[in-house]
Formats: sequence, C-alpha cells, structure tokens
Amino acid sequence: MTDHTSATHEHHWEYSWAPVAVVGGIFFLVVLGFTAWFQYESAFLLTLFAGIGTPMLLAGIAKWIQEGMTQKLAIHNVASIGMPIFIVSEIFIFLSLFASYWMMRLGMDAWPPEGTPHINKWLPLVMTVLLVASSLTYHKGEERLEDNDTAGFVRWLLLTLLLGGAFLAATIWEYTNLVHEGFIPSTNAYSTAFFTLTGFHASHVLLGLLVFVFILLPALRGKVNGEFVKSAGIYWHFVDIVWFFVMSQVYYW
Repeated sequence: MTDHTSATHEHHWEYSWAPVAVVGGIFFLVVLGFTAWFQYESAFLLTLFAGIGTPMLLAGIAKWIQEGMTQKLAIHNVASIGMPIFIVSEIFIFLSLFASYWMMRLGMDAWPPEGTPHINKWLPLVMTVLLVASSLTYHKGEERLEDNDTAGFVRWLLLTLLLGGAFLAATIWEYTNLVHEGFIPSTNAYSTAFFTLTGFHASHVLLGLLVFVFILLPALRGKVNGEFVKSAGIYWHFVDIVWFFVMSQVYYW
C-alpha cells in the first residue's frame, strides 16, 4: 500500500490484494499442507490444501511483480530495506530446520539409520555447479541492465532460468529414484530431514524461477524495473548460499 501525498496534503492510497494472496497461499500450501501430510498422513487434505494454496500463491506473485514492474513508487527501497528483512526471516527458518537435523544426527548411534539407500554424492556437486552458474549469469544480466542493454539482460535471464530449471529437474530426478527404492519422508529420521531440507530449499528455487518468469515477460516488451530486478537477485543469491549448507549437512555429514 503506497501513500501519495499531493501539494494540498491529500492522501491517495493504492491497495493491493497481492500480499494477502501470497500469505494465504503459503498458509494453505505449507502450514496446512505439511500438517495434513506429516501429522494426519492424509493425501486428500494435502491435495486439497495444495490445490487452494498453489493458485493463490502464483496469483499473488504475478500480481505483485506486475505492480512492481509498472508502479515505481510501490517498490521504493524494497531491495535495500524490504528484501534484507525478508532474508533475515528466512535465515531463522532454515536455522530451525538445521537445528532439528543436528539434534537427530548427534543423537543417533548410527547415521544414516537402517533403511537408508545409497545416496549419490556426485549429483549434489553437479547441482552446486548449476546453481552457482545461475547466480553468475544473473549477475551478468544485471550488469547488462545497468548499461541499458535490455536485450542482453533478457539473454542472461533466459540462461539463468535454464540453469535453475536444470537444478530443479535434478532434484525431481533424485526424488523419483529414491521413492522408487522405497525411500520416502516417513522411512526414518534421515529421510524426514533429507526431504524436508532439500524440499524446502527446492521450493525456494521454484519460487525464484517463477519470479524470473514474471520479470522476463515484461522485459521481452522492454519494460524492466531495476529495483525489482535487484531484489530478485538478492533473493536468488541467498538461495544459492543456503544450498551450500544443505548440501554439506545432508549429503556429506
């Protein structure tokens, strides 16, 4: 919501339903969805809540980005103030997940527990290369944008999307193989931690890719907001850094 004050000190407010949709989508998809699956083991409720939350989340993101790309005042200082605050909150969420993992890991006599199949160690290294490369390509795109080269920005953004999509595809491929071997979140303590940490990180990658898509669409028509692009970059680099912690703890410790 933005306050525009005229010379006569009259206030004109612009209202947006995007934040409510995003928060509501996360609530249905993550809070209620996770509760339905892990607490009540109900696939029906999970599907129901995901069916409600996913469209809300996508609609909210699309609306928010559309506003950000067309209303300059609506995102004033979001990269320098709003995004760091958001990142700090995300850090605490990931720290809580890591703390749970460390408590389980240190409290077990044998790790990983019985029933855990062989986890490939080379795949996370490939995924790391993909994610680091995607951060570099996005940075190159930002440099092109600073030089007012929108076409160059679009090319680097497309490459970033390709690399991020490959990372997500590798996660899905790994999950598919593990589930085929009977390794699911409820198999043992390690499987719960594995799917929670890697899945939560993958959800952040998916969100970042969706943001990039919504940035790309207006950029193809020559409409780019530098402040918004910078905010998306901060978020993406944060996701990249978090992956190093996820990889080192889940796969190699």
